[in-house]
Amino acid sequence: MTDAVLKKSIFLRAEPETVWAYLTEPEHLAEWFHKPERTLAEGQKLEMFGTTSGDLLIWGEVRVARPPKYLEHTFTVKPMGDAVSVVKWTLEPVLGGTRLELVHEGLPQGVAAFDLILALDKGWDEHFGKLRVSLHETVDA
Repeated sequence: MTDAVLKKSIFLRAEPETVWAYLTEPEHLAEWFHKPERTLAEGQKLEMFGTTSGDLLIWGEVRVARPPKYLEHTFTVKPMGDAVSVVKWTLEPVLGGTRLELVHEGLPQGVAAFDLILALDKGWDEHFGKLRVSLHETVDA
């Protein structure tokens, strides 16, 4: 049996420093993901809230923050129960922009957890689309 790991990458037309701001700063995160109360920083609690509901949606801890190259945090949502997963973001400069990679590991396993994995997979796709639109509108402006 293999571990359930979600891996995704996208190319963005922005320097890694700008992409980093979209991964860590509340006003940018609110545009494409969920809004934390403060900038994500190493060793701090991670709490992200629904932009319209204000409900706590995601929680964990920022384990590593090496701007503008690597961000790692734990990730739990209500459907995961007590399970704690890990999200790793890697930013790589490329000609014309940045390659952003996401690795989401430590997800619940088994047939019963497969619907959760499908939902997270779909959610990351949707959030990446919003990130691309939000960031490119800012950069192209």
